[in-house]
Amino acid sequence: MKAPPRLQALVEEGLIDSVVRQLMSGKEAMVFVVRCGDEVRCAKIYKEATNRSFRQAVDYTENRKVKNSRQARAMAKGTKFGRQAQEAAWQSAEVDALYRLAAAGVRVPTPYNFLEGVLLMELVVDAQGDAAPRLNDVQFTEQDALRHHATLIAEVVRMLCAGVIHGDLSEFNILLAADGPVIIDLPQAVDAAGNNHAQRMLLRDVANLADFFGKFAPALLTTDYGPEIWSLYVAGVLSNDYPLTGRFERSSAPVDMGAVLREIDDARAEDAARRLRMQTTA
Repeated sequence: MKAPPRLQALVEEGLIDSVVRQLMSGKEAMVFVVRCGDEVRCAKIYKEATNRSFRQAVDYTENRKVKNSRQARAMAKGTKFGRQAQEAAWQSAEVDALYRLAAAGVRVPTPYNFLEGVLLMELVVDAQGDAAPRLNDVQFTEQDALRHHATLIAEVVRMLCAGVIHGDLSEFNILLAADGPVIIDLPQAVDAAGNNHAQRMLLRDVANLADFFGKFAPALLTTDYGPEIWSLYVAGVLSNDYPLTGRFERSSAPVDMGAVLREIDDARAEDAARRLRMQTTA
């Protein structure tokens, strides 16, 4: 097929020889199957972000670094330049996460290049060599559900040990390759140590896995892998080979509401000081 305009730059650079077909089109990106020499890969073309709420953007992009204070101010104000900078940061976050996780041995598509808003990466295939399906398009036996769930929990741990939380992990952004699940769609990935919403996002990611695979293996619905993993991470003892149990004993000690409110007040004061610095520095 004829190369779409957004892929023409990669053709001219010699990174793509031809476009085979469109693989999918979602609210955030279009994906094409492309040929690069003797290899078949995929090219992800990012769309302009118009379907993400401001609240979600704030949660995911908290503590992400930008090039300068002008960009930071523009992003905070929501100007046209700020939206462009925010979109560029959103795209580069996925690229950075893919390289970081691939280096850590996490099962993600191998990234090859990023140019003009297009991410060139590995095409994940099934046993027949066709594009691998998403988990939500597959039915599982109880045994297979337990096996794939265990694989993905291990990947969540490997990601966390690399300092990354997916942030939106579910059956819709995991592919079932010939050799097992592969995690995709990482523009919302967050830094585990630098985002105040990290714990909530990790717990949600793990709960999504239990809810999906629990339809085929009901025993998974009563597991507590999320709290267990996070407590081990906070304690500094989590590792890729740490034996997990899926159980977690919650503390029955009363919550110190005074301490909680002080933490909230401190966070507000820090945010106000940050906004003041952004206004006074250029």
